[in-house]
Amino acid sequence: MRLNKHISDTGACSRREADRLIGDGRVTVNGQRARVGAEVGEGDIVMIDGQTLQPRTAAPGKRRHVYIALHKPTGITCTTESSVKGNIVDFVDHRERIFPIGRLDKDSEGLILLTSNGDIVNAILRAENKLEKAYLVTVNHAVTHDILRGMARGVPVHGQITLPCRTSPLGKFGFRITLVQGLNRQIRLMAAHFDLRVKQLIRVRIGPVKLAHLKPGQWRNLTDAELRALLPGHAGF
Repeated sequence: MRLNKHISDTGACSRREADRLIGDGRVTVNGQRARVGAEVGEGDIVMIDGQTLQPRTAAPGKRRHVYIALHKPTGITCTTESSVKGNIVDFVDHRERIFPIGRLDKDSEGLILLTSNGDIVNAILRAENKLEKAYLVTVNHAVTHDILRGMARGVPVHGQITLPCRTSPLGKFGFRITLVQGLNRQIRLMAAHFDLRVKQLIRVRIGPVKLAHLKPGQWRNLTDAELRALLPGHAGF
């Protein structure tokens, strides 16, 4: 098994993060510094920063991994770095080691998924899956139908044109937008293209998972139906 997959299977982090830790020299296999792309077998001792990783097991009928939906408040940063004040891992303070699937800007609030299963992060975020994410946005000036049509067609962001999306008005100063991509600060930059400044941004849906009645700071476990819809054909939850 690839070393990065072995690390993610223990719930320590995602495969991408595992590769970063390996590249930084923080991972050893049987006492020797590991290299990116290394393979491990049964009985090999893998350590991160001198701490031995333990395999994740589950009782019959129980999930091996944690999957939760959180209403992230503003001010919380979607990082696993413990040195960052207000990081999302410390905020949730789950008994299991978890990490976010994707991100949500510090200045934004709403739905974000977290898991202990690093093996499924890339499967969910893969661009070709075109997972829909819906947001409610409040801005500082009136939103016209021409602006919404322009956003829906696509605008230049980070040197590229955003993919077509769905928009609809929410009162005079708001709109709902549904995206299938997640460029850095995409909605804020799309609004800025029309001289609008975002005052509030709330993500209310990721694929089949809805924010619903979760209040800021509250979280819940994903249902089996939500997991199957997020990861069709995937087993071993």
